[in-house]
Amino acid sequence: MYLSTSKICTIYGDSVDVLEPLFNSYGGRKEFYGQVVTVKCFEQIGLILDILRQDGSGKVLVIDAGGSLRKAVISEDIISLATHNAWEGIVCYGAVCDVKELAEFDIGIKAVGAYPVLAEESDQGEQDCPVNFAGTSIYSGDYIYADETGVVLSQDPLDLNS
Repeated sequence: MYLSTSKICTIYGDSVDVLEPLFNSYGGRKEFYGQVVTVKCFEQIGLILDILRQDGSGKVLVIDAGGSLRKAVISEDIISLATHNAWEGIVCYGAVCDVKELAEFDIGIKAVGAYPVLAEESDQGEQDCPVNFAGTSIYSGDYIYADETGVVLSQDPLDLNS
C-alpha cells in the first residue's frame, strides 16, 4: 500500500501532528507505519534490545535517546534483530551506525544522524513512557506514519485507503 504523509496531512489536517524535520532515512524501506512502542534511554541499548526481541508485527519503536550524536543506539545487529521479529520501523531521536548495512534491511529507520561508536549495553531507561522531541509528545499506543517527506503522528489508526 502506498503511503503519503502529504496526503495524510491534507485529509486529516489538525487531527494529526507532524514531527519537525529532524530525521534522515537509513533503512531499506522508505515508507512505514504502525502502532508506537516508546523507549527512553540515553546512550544505552540494553532496553532497546529487550523490546526488539518481542514480536513487532504492526509496530514502530520510537526511541528517545536525548538527541545524542555521541553514541549510536541503532546498529546492523540491532536492526537484524528487529527485522527477524517483524518490526515495521524505528524512529530514533539519536544516532545510528553501520549506515551502509542498514540500507540493506527491509525496515524503515529514521534517525537524527550517524556516528561510528555504539552505545553501552545497559538496561537503563524507561519503556512505554511519554517521549517529547521534534515538537510533539509521543505515547505508546499512538500511530506513526513515515515516508521520505516526513513523519506524522496520530492518536488513532488512520484509513490509508481514503
